[in-house]
Amino acid sequence: MKTEMIDLQTMDEAVRLLQEGEVVAMPTETVYGLAGDATNEAAVRRIFAAKGRPSDNPLIVHVASVEQAHQFVTHIPDVAARLMEAFWPGALTIILESNGTASTLVTAGLDTIGLRMPDHPLALQLIEATGLGLAAPSANRSGKPSPTSSAHVAHDLSGRIAAIVDGGETGIGVESTVIDCTMTPPAILRPGGVTREQIESVIGPVTLDPALSMKDVTPKAPGMKYTHYAPEATLSVVEGDLSFLQQLIDDARQTGHKTGVLLFDGEDVDADVRCSLGNSMETAAQRLYDCLRRFDQTTVDQIFVRDLSEEGVGLAVRNRLHKAAGGRVIRP
Repeated sequence: MKTEMIDLQTMDEAVRLLQEGEVVAMPTETVYGLAGDATNEAAVRRIFAAKGRPSDNPLIVHVASVEQAHQFVTHIPDVAARLMEAFWPGALTIILESNGTASTLVTAGLDTIGLRMPDHPLALQLIEATGLGLAAPSANRSGKPSPTSSAHVAHDLSGRIAAIVDGGETGIGVESTVIDCTMTPPAILRPGGVTREQIESVIGPVTLDPALSMKDVTPKAPGMKYTHYAPEATLSVVEGDLSFLQQLIDDARQTGHKTGVLLFDGEDVDADVRCSLGNSMETAAQRLYDCLRRFDQTTVDQIFVRDLSEEGVGLAVRNRLHKAAGGRVIRP
């Protein structure tokens, strides 16, 4: 299959492909998504096939309005309506009771469905022009770092999908927050671009799903069941100070390993390859996946990063790092 690169002038082609049941990568404000008609089982199967994604992992349906969200759910409770009012369009996926309109492959057989209204003009234009709810997981091969540019998508999926809509680099850089509004109180199943603190300022206290920390609990959210976001080299999360981090890097180099390190500005650590996360958790979110992909273009075989704070968007960045490391944590 030849993969087309589509710009704003040729969006009609992307609309046609989606209406015909093909899958198309589209930009959102979080990461690039791999979009297909959420009601078309053949299209959804193409999403899973292109990604190599396990079929028991549910997909998020992207809509262009609250009215369109009603097409996929039995009802929208007050707490969800308040979240939509506050954060849509935006990086918040809301889980509600499904009415069965979407393919059962989208919901992975669950009686719930995740819905999001993305805050990106090209994504909204595609959804509105097709008239479809678009199921769209991240547009990468399953398990690899999510794509924050069209080049990342092309690297992973060229020849496996019909087209890529090029919207430049994404803004937030980590996926949407997923909150389950079928529970009381609502539970965050995946931390993301909208923080727990922001959510609680609108609807009051929420909980964190036990599956975020307990491996034996079956998760209900996309991206939480399997090791994800992983670079090709071994990634280790390090607890401790910069001197301990440097010691680990030095030890690895002495045993013949080529090392990489993720650093914030002002952290002076020596490694074979360094990648900056910037000076804040917001810049860390924007740069994380690009850094992990940059390491894949080098010969490093050991990557180290110090553990992060869980405040604000740090909760999401820390979650992705721990998933990418497969739970590998080194302590003094």
